[in-house]
Amino acid sequence: QVQLVESGGGVVQAGGSLRLTCTAPSRIFGRSAMGWFRQAPGKEREFVAVITRSGSTTYYSDSVKGRFAISRDKDSNTAFLQMNSLKSDDTAVYYCAAKPTILSDNRHFSDSSDYAHWGQGTQVTVSS
Repeated sequence: QVQLVESGGGVVQAGGSLRLTCTAPSRIFGRSAMGWFRQAPGKEREFVAVITRSGSTTYYSDSVKGRFAISRDKDSNTAFLQMNSLKSDDTAVYYCAAKPTILSDNRHFSDSSDYAHWGQGTQVTVSS
């Protein structure tokens, strides 16, 4: 059962920007680290970014570091992925995921098997 809902994907030219959003039920969002993953055609799903439950710490894959920014808003139960300087290699389906944690847990959850809840994905296509 899909409990997370992503939006904001689309087609953008190389060098452009997109902002993805992920909305979750409060019972999930308020107890979870929130992550973004992506899967390109013919490739395995890969980690993109994660923000801890407290919002104090973020982690990024090397391929997006310095270009993408993850954030969260507890009032709207929404996580965001701001994507700048997009490249054709960023083309993929982007998935939001939630990993229930304790508030003080600031570990780097980059393995998809760590996550209990997933959205259905949103397509991002970067044209060159």
